[in-house]
Amino acid sequence: MKFEQAVADLDSRQSERMPEPSLDRIRALADLLDNPQVTYPSIHVTGTNGKTTTARLITALACAHGLATGTFVSPHITSLTERLSVCSRVMTEEEFGEEYGRLLPYFDRVDGWSRKVTYFEALTAMAYLWFADKPVAMAVFEVGMGGTWDATNLIRGDVAVLCPIGLDHKELGDTVAQVATEKAGIIKEGQVAVIREQRPEARRVIEDRCRDVSATLLEEGETFALESRSQAVGGQAISIRTPYRRYDELMLPLFGQQVARNAAASVVACEALLGRGLDSNAVRRAIRTASSPGRIEVVGRHPLIVLDGAHNADAMHALLEAIPEAFRWERLHLVVGIFADKDVEGVMEIAAPLADRAYACRNSSVRAAPAERVAGALAAGGCDDVETFDTVAAAVDAARSSAGNGDLILVTGSFYTVADARPLFVGA
Repeated sequence: MKFEQAVADLDSRQSERMPEPSLDRIRALADLLDNPQVTYPSIHVTGTNGKTTTARLITALACAHGLATGTFVSPHITSLTERLSVCSRVMTEEEFGEEYGRLLPYFDRVDGWSRKVTYFEALTAMAYLWFADKPVAMAVFEVGMGGTWDATNLIRGDVAVLCPIGLDHKELGDTVAQVATEKAGIIKEGQVAVIREQRPEARRVIEDRCRDVSATLLEEGETFALESRSQAVGGQAISIRTPYRRYDELMLPLFGQQVARNAAASVVACEALLGRGLDSNAVRRAIRTASSPGRIEVVGRHPLIVLDGAHNADAMHALLEAIPEAFRWERLHLVVGIFADKDVEGVMEIAAPLADRAYACRNSSVRAAPAERVAGALAAGGCDDVETFDTVAAAVDAARSSAGNGDLILVTGSFYTVADARPLFVGA
């Protein structure tokens, strides 16, 4: 099957509304495939922010220790193939088409039993099978949304990692406790849960879940910690304390306190899976080569151009804490496009005070908020100089025309906004 044919079929499985919470379709697929997802150890990553970076860091650590590690993340930025990789090798388009063609008869069969297999369920089933076929020594799965009812929740989940939990997807609940209940569902009976620092209401829910399923709880601040952090050229130098040892002088080429703390959780997750401390040189090598496209990613200089997919209040707070710490600029040009079903007004209220000039735009997703709504929210937040644009490319072009060499252009609001902007710089 050609890659383009696979993508076309996959796109036809996109629903205009959120499907009902159910594991019936993915469970039926897994059963037909003889449950490949339980044939290898796995680490499961959830939370409201930081999931993808954490998953990539765990993978880098495992691969540095000689373990062929499959990784399934979402969303993608440039190509669907980015979602599936083994160590540093991303699935090729040819492999994607071949694997999808193998699975299509199974999709069609389950389509006939109940509601059509969804876009994310199809991708998850592909990850289940492709990793088993390689075969991998272990796999890292990032949830698509939530936890309990996420299609990824059929994996073994030997270790669950819970990044900070807040409010984002309305479908998961109106309170942090409700969202935490859904996300804590990835913690499996008798396994290990690695928990980043949480709001008190989320922490209580997670602790209750661990107690109910007899899971071992490894909690930031109690059993592990980011011991030190200092700015360095191109990133930051960090030291980590874990249940097994201390890892000093790690060079992390990513920015912000939150990513540094996720790096600590990643080291602990790998230790928990292996049941021992890690090789210090391998950890140093893995952390030094870490990358996470679209997460405070520098794609240009003079002016400085940074891409980040912050799309909720917590992510925007973290971004605006990290940016002044890592960079210096004369004027900040904010290019922003966000989904209409997000807290547009709340997120823009956080972002607006930092902007000297803003360029509100509509990204290429059908879920994008109108540029006029984004502009209104920015103005209400205190940004006096706001223009509207029909596309991200037009907004970026205007920002580049206006920015001086000492300025910063920050493109944010959604990973779709980042995806629209990134080709203008990377590979251009």
